[in-house]
Amino acid sequence: MGNAFHAYDIRGIYNVDFDKETAYKVGYFLPQLLGADKVLVGHDCRVSSPEIHDWLIKGITDAGADVDDIGLSSTPLVYFGTANYGYKASVQITASHNPAEYNGMKVSRENALPVGLDTGLGQIKAWIDEGRPTPPAAKKGSVRQMDIKPDYIEFLRKFKGDFSNLRIAFDLSNGMANLFAKEIYKGDDAVWLFDTIDGRFPNHEPNPLIPKNVEPLRKLVAESGADIGVIYDGDADRVMFVDDKARFVAPDLIIAMMAQYFCGERGEKSPRVLQEIRSSKAVGEYLQQYDADLHTWRVGRAFAAPKLREIDGLWGGELAGHYYFKDFFYSDSGMLASIIVLRIVSALKKQGKSFSRQIDELTKYRNSGEVNFRVEDKAGAMEAVKKHFEAAETPTAVMDFDGYRLEFPDWWFNIRPSNTEPYLRFICEAGTDALLERKIAETAEIIEGEFGGKRA
Repeated sequence: MGNAFHAYDIRGIYNVDFDKETAYKVGYFLPQLLGADKVLVGHDCRVSSPEIHDWLIKGITDAGADVDDIGLSSTPLVYFGTANYGYKASVQITASHNPAEYNGMKVSRENALPVGLDTGLGQIKAWIDEGRPTPPAAKKGSVRQMDIKPDYIEFLRKFKGDFSNLRIAFDLSNGMANLFAKEIYKGDDAVWLFDTIDGRFPNHEPNPLIPKNVEPLRKLVAESGADIGVIYDGDADRVMFVDDKARFVAPDLIIAMMAQYFCGERGEKSPRVLQEIRSSKAVGEYLQQYDADLHTWRVGRAFAAPKLREIDGLWGGELAGHYYFKDFFYSDSGMLASIIVLRIVSALKKQGKSFSRQIDELTKYRNSGEVNFRVEDKAGAMEAVKKHFEAAETPTAVMDFDGYRLEFPDWWFNIRPSNTEPYLRFICEAGTDALLERKIAETAEIIEGEFGGKRA
């Protein structure tokens, strides 16, 4: 088997990168790792999920711990259950936005805090690699079936506003958002795409970051005259949006917009807000009017969720469409994020302002999007790019976590290595198209010319 253990979770092609034996051993070692005598378990709709589910539970119960099994579940539903009912350990079986042949496990501990490679998964991997024995306990654990969906829906409804002035287009991606969306938005003027659960994902991969996967929603928004389009990923922990002009909305701009709900509608003062290292400069500039204390941190839930808790932040977000909320145990929920954004768009429409106009006002800079370079010497190439631009002009800010982010008066860039592949990921933002293209070209010249890299 290949290595499915990554920085944030366990994930890979099922029966290639990991198999049912891996699932069993993860289950067996998890109670010991987290000091848990009971584990909450849920799974997504992928074809391989039932087998992984059965073997994971067999491992947990063979270790002598009990299982509360919530069955078919979104990832945020497991987070909700973990924190709301006080579990010390939970597992959601999912490969999130990956293609259908992938699967994996997202592990959480008390308060729904993520367990990543550095906070426990590495220990489980070491125990598996060294062949640590897994003798069944004298008294095996028991399994209890639970339905916590009604509690989660009731929780979400507390945030729902009156959307009667909106026409909303939804793409549920044949994924786990189907468990809740029609219940939450019952009675609203909504049109739907791919609103059945199907773990083969026959219509498009459940990844809204890939432009072709958003095309059906863009078309639906245009044809239906919707005020907004909403698309969830496979396990419904991420959400992205299309505006009323059928344009995909950069997810980091939504971090800024959320201030209209938290500060404008709720009246929160001087909020602490979390963004990640690739976020547009426009986010911070917009939040200045709310006297926000903006923190920048590393990419990924394994880093973002603990950081939001550490700073006692009110909300935060990532370029990948994860949005974290203090109100949701400092965790991410695509469904809660969409409810909040719909509240904002509804309020804007009542003021005679469209979603697209708000986005146009926020979009101040030209952005490259993430550019990937395949290169073996990631560290060397990254250092060379940093040194080149530092020598050319003095940066106004330097961040040295998750690669580097260097800011200059009229542009900035972030360059960071992939955790799992021989890629450097580069993103750049500038005041003009010409400056943006020049900086991308300079970067490509270093990585390709000096390090033999290739643009992916």
